[in-house]
Amino acid sequence: MSNSIVLAASYLPPVSYFHAIAKNEGYVLLEKYEHFPKQTYRNRARIATANGVLDLIVPIQHGRKERIAMKDIRINYDHDWQRLHWLSMQTAYRSSAYFEYYEDDFRPFYEKKYDFLLDYNVAQLELLLKCLKLKRAINFTDTYEKEYPFADFRDAIHPKKESIMKDPKPYYQLFEDRHGFLPDLSVVDLIFNQGPQSKSYL
Repeated sequence: MSNSIVLAASYLPPVSYFHAIAKNEGYVLLEKYEHFPKQTYRNRARIATANGVLDLIVPIQHGRKERIAMKDIRINYDHDWQRLHWLSMQTAYRSSAYFEYYEDDFRPFYEKKYDFLLDYNVAQLELLLKCLKLKRAINFTDTYEKEYPFADFRDAIHPKKESIMKDPKPYYQLFEDRHGFLPDLSVVDLIFNQGPQSKSYL
């Protein structure tokens, strides 16, 4: 238990998310019962494009004013965001060293429709762990607990907070000559640029 880790179920999570997993060898406990917080990595990812950082946001169905548990958040398909996200990723990473190698693994996430954000994020997480060769069991919370007796990164890994990775060492990025190294983007940036070496970077 002590070397396990509790995380939010996030969309194409940032590199720091997997850095935390790599440093803790127990199972991954994903939060199902938190009230869905806005403007977090639960439904957004950051990638590097020719124009700088681009936020990819999965639209959700907004209920009435009551707070909704993460497990009950539904994805909104009123607009074709899947096509937009996939085109953005192709445009950003088509020239990267490993995009074609992983392309067929990621494409189904932009063709198949998932009802619930949690299911979508978990399916992606399983693929990302496989790409990074990180063997971890995924479990889920049974209730909402404010604190856990082991590593809790539910709120620490957040787009508006300083990264939990202190002084991350740069790896090659496609548009580095334009923007410099952009730290803690979605882990797909690392995977498409570094491929099988991604695990050793973590």
